[in-house]
Parts: sequence; structure tokens; C-alpha cells
Amino acid sequence: MKHVKKAHRTRLMTGGAIVALGLAGVGAYSASAGGEDTAAAPAAVTEAKNRNTTATTHLTIAAATKAAKAALDAAEAENQRVTVAVVDRNGNTLVTLRGDGAGPQSYASAERKAYTAVSWNAPTSELAKRLAQAPNLKDIPGTLFLGGGAPVTAKGTPVAGIGVAGAPSGDLDEKFARAGVAALAR
Repeated sequence: MKHVKKAHRTRLMTGGAIVALGLAGVGAYSASAGGEDTAAAPAAVTEAKNRNTTATTHLTIAAATKAAKAALDAAEAENQRVTVAVVDRNGNTLVTLRGDGAGPQSYASAERKAYTAVSWNAPTSELAKRLAQAPNLKDIPGTLFLGGGAPVTAKGTPVAGIGVAGAPSGDLDEKFARAGVAALAR
């Protein structure tokens, strides 16, 4: 049994090395069932890469932090205690800032508003209005159809979402989220 586990670990390590070499642009290698490695021509790797991949734009951590801080500052200027979340195009959280005194529910709500805004490339206040025509939208996991989320776009394509939660109304939350978006234009 120990021999099988060791062999399995060796194959996993080899697989990791193969992926690392392929991503580094050194060339692609494949392991056969018998354990023999065969090399692929680097030109084939380039062709496959060009046909099967796409380039995307992502918000940097520095930009996400700048946007979150601007949104939090806008809320604090109006004595509002909020949480701000910034998610990337895929809905992964980049930055979350929980302001002093923000409620415990605000953390998850801010992330869900940001996720909703980037998913539909629209402010969440507009999306909340769509619920009358499509009430099932609210059943999509991870979403929150309340005002307070704003998309961040680059060349018309969503690249991030900013969500704010904790103010007495979604209108205020969204105002602060838009302040975060505006900070990225400066």
C-alpha cells in the first residue's frame, strides 16, 4: 500500500512540473500511462495558446484598495458605518474594508452586492427593479438585489464590482460605491 501512495505522489509531482513548464513557456510535456515523457514542439504550444485562450483585464490590488478606501471615506464623511467590498470579474473578493461600527451583516452583504453588480454589469439598484419581471433572479446563489453595488468597467466590459452595505438605505450604499468607481477614473 505504501508503494502505491508513493507512486501516486510521484505522478502528482510530475503533473505539477508539467503544468509549471507549460505555463512558463518552456515547452509542453505529456506523461504517458507507462510513465514515459514525450516533448511537444514549442510552436504547437504557441498555436494552441493563441486558439484556445483569451486575454482579460483585471483590477490590480492597488486599484481595488484605492476604490474601497474612497468608498469608505465617502461614507465616513456622511457619518455612515459601512463595509466596502471589491470583487474581480470572476466574483472573487479582492479587498474588503469594514468601517468602524459597521454591523456584522454588512460584510457578507457588501460582497454579495459587489458580486451581483459585476455579474450583470449594472448597478444593483437597477437590477432590483428587474425582480418585478423576473423574480427568480433573487434565487441565484451569491447575489443580493439591493441598492449598493456598482460595476467597474474597462472598455465597456465589467472588470470588477464594488459593494457597500450598512447605511440606512441602498441609495446611500450605492452612492458610496459609485464614489469608489469614480476614484478609479482619477
